[in-house]
Amino acid sequence: MYAFTLERPTTLADAVKLAGAGAKPLAGGQTLLASMKLRLAAHDQLADLSGVKELTGITREGNAFVIGAMSRHLAVANHADIKAAYPALADLASRIGDRQVRAMGTIGGSVANNDPAACYPSAVLGSGATVITTQREIAADDFFQGLFTTALEDGELIKAIRFPIPKRAAYEKLRQKASHFPLVGIFLAQYDGGVRVAVTGAGNGVFRHQGLEAALTKDFSVASAAAVKIDDGALNSDLHASAAYRANLISVLTQRAVAKALG
Repeated sequence: MYAFTLERPTTLADAVKLAGAGAKPLAGGQTLLASMKLRLAAHDQLADLSGVKELTGITREGNAFVIGAMSRHLAVANHADIKAAYPALADLASRIGDRQVRAMGTIGGSVANNDPAACYPSAVLGSGATVITTQREIAADDFFQGLFTTALEDGELIKAIRFPIPKRAAYEKLRQKASHFPLVGIFLAQYDGGVRVAVTGAGNGVFRHQGLEAALTKDFSVASAAAVKIDDGALNSDLHASAAYRANLISVLTQRAVAKALG
């Protein structure tokens, strides 16, 4: 690890000022600190956001949950209202990484990092959520832009994420046992306007599957999901799984998610 200075802002205004001056935001640190220890990343200054109370808290606003960017995974997993009204979201949070990651990792850090195999981006995209930043509100469809890339500008911080509550939803994944990241993960949610299906772990970043969405919007059933052919042309192929295997996982996990959502 290279030398750096650590700042601990206690207000959002101070955090924005530090970020604007070039400090790297430290949310949960589960990826950033590991990368710095291996000297894969070097930052002269970090801004630890854990003391900024404006970035914490979980509230319900109408038919949506607003989750502060510094909310830990365990806080989402154990939140009674989320478990009752949006159990798929609580379930996803309860299975991220291991217990240490869930105790320290934050939703804002995960979404801003946009790892192509992370769990939370699939929930944000699958829910059609809105990312609320210090400058604007960004629809999930516009936020994720590929491998570790988002719509965030330099100095722009995530304040919270607004999740509309669906009629029903589910998350299924096949965990890569060494890293605990999903080899493939499927988050699907049914709203009055249709079904959204987000896929993580299979491509260059989280993405929606239009074929599955169209089929499930027309007929929300396991058989409908099973009938959709999954093209492996743009999927990852690596030492963990071939593109064809990932395509099969997308189909199988979507069928399982539909069955889970139907109860």
